[in-house]
Amino acid sequence: MVDDRAAFEALVHRVDPAGKLLQFWPLTGGVSAQVTALEVLRSDGQIQKMVVRQHGPVDLEQNPLIAADEFRLLQYLSAAAIPVPQPYHLEPAGELFSTPCLVIAYVDGQPDFHPAEVTVCVEQLATHLAQIHAIRDAPTHLPFLHTNHDWQTRMVQNQPARLDDSLDEGRIRDVLEAVWPLPVLNDPVLLHGDFWPGNVLWHAGKLAAIIDWEDASLGDPLADLANSRMEILWAYGVEAMQYFTHCYRAGAAMVDLTNLPYWDLCVALRPAFKIGEWAGDAATERRMREQHNWFVTQAFEQLT
Repeated sequence: MVDDRAAFEALVHRVDPAGKLLQFWPLTGGVSAQVTALEVLRSDGQIQKMVVRQHGPVDLEQNPLIAADEFRLLQYLSAAAIPVPQPYHLEPAGELFSTPCLVIAYVDGQPDFHPAEVTVCVEQLATHLAQIHAIRDAPTHLPFLHTNHDWQTRMVQNQPARLDDSLDEGRIRDVLEAVWPLPVLNDPVLLHGDFWPGNVLWHAGKLAAIIDWEDASLGDPLADLANSRMEILWAYGVEAMQYFTHCYRAGAAMVDLTNLPYWDLCVALRPAFKIGEWAGDAATERRMREQHNWFVTQAFEQLT
């Protein structure tokens, strides 16, 4: 895809019939999609950057309509004033590329794992997550989204042949299997599905965009909250995670947090046999394991 200049030129003409492709280059960092930046001379004489996003084979196998679904989701979120890249065009598979792709706005920003002011950073993260969960008509307008609870139920009830004892997986599963399915205390809302610092772009200290919505679903807001808590713990530490939770609670007063310890345990299953791969080096893995142990311990303590 990244070497086909003629296809990108044609794609630019889909967005702006009189536009001209100046240059294009691959963007790195993502693993679930192939992403290419375009620099375009628009018909009004302005130079603009755009992004072409093409999902990988794993996502396409799970959902062949993922590009169209994500395009509709971005349209919906833009209209709801959620900071996401503006969607410009959906290109079906066939004429230009072998798989579908979408053209979205290029956002000037990048993830920040070492913010100058951590409290300001996590406060913005919590505020925006609460705003996403406050959208009440998502189930009506986004009927193509699957229900997160179904996936969580399969993960809890389908015990793997091997358990990661180093992460206390057996004990976690014993607790969850005894109470699953959890009583429904919150109405289903729109979930990002992977709301963590790596999927947030920052510019001049302000949250510029929330990206990578391919895991979006409908479900209990605590599923998102718990996942973000663990990721923020890994990225910024215990105090940042606790402050994030405090800010979310303030911005999402209607969300019942009673079952949060169970959701914490549920997301704590995600890194089983993967934490070394996610860490990338021995020192980071040791830190992540220590923090994971703390995360699991605090959840168990709240249940006793």
